[in-house]
Amino acid sequence: MENIHHPDFKLGVLGGGQLGRMLIQSAIDFNLDVKILDPDANAPCKDIAAEFVHGKLTDHDTVMDFAADCKVITIEIENVSISALKELQAQGKRVFPQPEIIELIQDKRVQKQFYQDNDIPTADFVLVENKEKVSQQITRLPFVNKLGKEGYDGRGVQVIKSETDLDKAFDAPGLIEDLIDFKKEISVIVARNESGEMTTFPVVELVFHPTANLVEYLFAPAQISENLEVKAQDIAKDVINKLGMTGLLAVEMFITKDDQILVNEIAPRTHNSGHQTIEANVTSQFEQHLRAILNMPLGSTDSLTPAAMVNLLGEDGHTGPALYEGMDEVLRIEGTHVHLYGKKLTKPFRKMGHITITDRDIESLQNKVNLVKRTIKVIT
Repeated sequence: MENIHHPDFKLGVLGGGQLGRMLIQSAIDFNLDVKILDPDANAPCKDIAAEFVHGKLTDHDTVMDFAADCKVITIEIENVSISALKELQAQGKRVFPQPEIIELIQDKRVQKQFYQDNDIPTADFVLVENKEKVSQQITRLPFVNKLGKEGYDGRGVQVIKSETDLDKAFDAPGLIEDLIDFKKEISVIVARNESGEMTTFPVVELVFHPTANLVEYLFAPAQISENLEVKAQDIAKDVINKLGMTGLLAVEMFITKDDQILVNEIAPRTHNSGHQTIEANVTSQFEQHLRAILNMPLGSTDSLTPAAMVNLLGEDGHTGPALYEGMDEVLRIEGTHVHLYGKKLTKPFRKMGHITITDRDIESLQNKVNLVKRTIKVIT
């Protein structure tokens, strides 16, 4: 375990968005100094970090300078300078997740090949170099076209259902994969420390926004059989073990109509599908991430109560200073916990916050989700 209480100890985090903000809120409990680097001068972490540096995450020299006085470096976004992280690691800095794993996950093409090479169940796929190569795969329709790099929060993903949709294909290196006829989308967050200790959070069930391609809300734990619960957690453990990764890994998966589980994508950091753990589990995903990268004993992931998490997305057609319509009505709903991310400006589908709802009755929980979704709006 790192001596986190030494006066010189500083944790460096690349990225200062809402994930970094919630990580700092957890780090305060350990009396940890967190230093943040972010390209947005008004990033959500700006006013709560022990130290905030405005700079480009993908610039080698910027990252090197930033991390010079940090003992441990971690990320809250994958789009960072791998060359800098590798050099920092070579200097003896502790970098988690390891740079080569971030590099693998940065490119969905390499990520999918890793699954295939390591017998991790995933949808069949073909690597493509450009739009023309996608068009040559019409016999595989319908399929999903994904950009290899720089896709996130639904960006970089197109569903191609017929020949008329081929114009939507990306004209850049990517892949196409089978369009899975699934009955549920699920996620498992798994943690692993340097000592090899591993824990998984209960499976959560994801519901995606119909047009924005990002999570609109989720239920935890997922309403699935015990057999599928164990199978999904075993797959998540298998992935993090085969990566040899230290840190926290979110593993998004499909459950098919015939109860097969296929890995869709992974993220080597805290994740939108784990926000409900702050209220609903013994240990939150943010605390668990800290425990894992600092080689502390991992915390219990047991559920304290069923929960749901609703993302607060900027309303379509609204760009400007954020207003939260219906907030008082939502706060009157028993079991609601509001988390706003410190973003002053809203735009369509921007993640502005989330609301966790806890309720021991599943039907009541579902009714409250619908009520929250109808009631609160992020407008200008």
